[in-house]
Amino acid sequence: MARMKFLCDAERCIECNSCVTACKQEHEIPWGVNRRRVVTLNDGVPGERSISVACMHCSDAPCMAVCPVDCFYKTEEGVVLHDKDLCIGCGYCFYACPFGAPQFPQTGAFGVRGKMDKCTFCAGGPEPDRSAAEFQKYGRNRLAEGKLPACAEMCSTKALLGGDGDVIANIYRDRVLRRGKGGEVWGWATAYKLPAAGVQPPGAPGAAPGAAPGAAPPATPPAGGTKS
Repeated sequence: MARMKFLCDAERCIECNSCVTACKQEHEIPWGVNRRRVVTLNDGVPGERSISVACMHCSDAPCMAVCPVDCFYKTEEGVVLHDKDLCIGCGYCFYACPFGAPQFPQTGAFGVRGKMDKCTFCAGGPEPDRSAAEFQKYGRNRLAEGKLPACAEMCSTKALLGGDGDVIANIYRDRVLRRGKGGEVWGWATAYKLPAAGVQPPGAPGAAPGAAPGAAPPATPPAGGTKS
C-alpha cells in the first residue's frame, strides 16, 4: 500500500502561489481559510528560498495525539483526516501542529471559531466518497477519482510533489544527483554541526587534544625528524 506524502523542492519553487489558488478553487474553501500557503525564507536577500506548506500527513501526527475527542484518523494510505462532526473547535491541534495546518473559519477565542479545517490530500473525509455531503464538509475527493492532489498537479515548475512517498523520494534523489549535490542538500551538516570537508572534528583520530570545533589538525613533521 502506498504511503502518501508531500515534498516541496525549494530549488524549484518560484512563489507563484498557483498551488494555493488551485486548492481554494478545487475545494471552494471559504475566505480566511488557507489549507496551503507559500512561505519565503530570507526574503529579498541572497539565499532566498520559498516552500509550499500544508498538512504533511505525519506518520506520527501530533494533532492526533492531543485531540480530546479523537476526531482525527488515518487512512490506509497514510493520509491524516478528521471528522468535523466530532470536532469541538478547541484549538489543541493548532498549537500541536508544527506546520500550522489546522485552520478555523472564524476569528476570536477557540471554541467559537467553528470546526477546524485543513488539507485533506484531496482525499475527502468520513462521508461516502464523492458525495455532496463530503464535498460540502471536506472538498473534492480526487484520490477516489484516481487523481493526485490539485496543488501538486497545478505546480508549474513541479517543485511541489504529492503522491506515493517512495516515488517522490526517488524523484527528488534523482534531482539532487543531477544538481551535483550530496547529503548537504538535506541540511544534515547544519542540523548536526558536522565539520566541513577535510576538517576533523574534535576527538577524532589525529585531532589535537582540546582543539576547537572545526580546527584543522596539526601538521605532521616529516619522517626522520627535523634538523636542529
